[in-house]
Amino acid sequence: MKSVLMEDKKNEKSCERCALQEILGVIGGKWSMSIIYALFTGKKRFSELGRLIPQINTRMLVKELKNMETNGIVTRKVFATVPPTVEYTLTEKGEKLEPIINELYKWGLEFVV
Repeated sequence: MKSVLMEDKKNEKSCERCALQEILGVIGGKWSMSIIYALFTGKKRFSELGRLIPQINTRMLVKELKNMETNGIVTRKVFATVPPTVEYTLTEKGEKLEPIINELYKWGLEFVV
């Protein structure tokens, strides 16, 4: 009986790790939190995001935005202009990350910086 209980706890911990890995796959990219943080104040054009996060290169910005769009964190709106104008905004799902990221930011100021 004891080994069954231990096995259940192992499976529970394993499932928790799986969920955490999935979460990190959505918002765990090196630049994801910086992008989301920049979008807290409203819609931003692609070039604005690049200026707000000067350390990120274009390829990584595109990759992170595509990942977050696929996962429902941001929406992408393209305007038929020359050159094309693209705006990004947080979805409702993305907006729910604001208190979490703000708390992580406070934690970082206290223990990391």
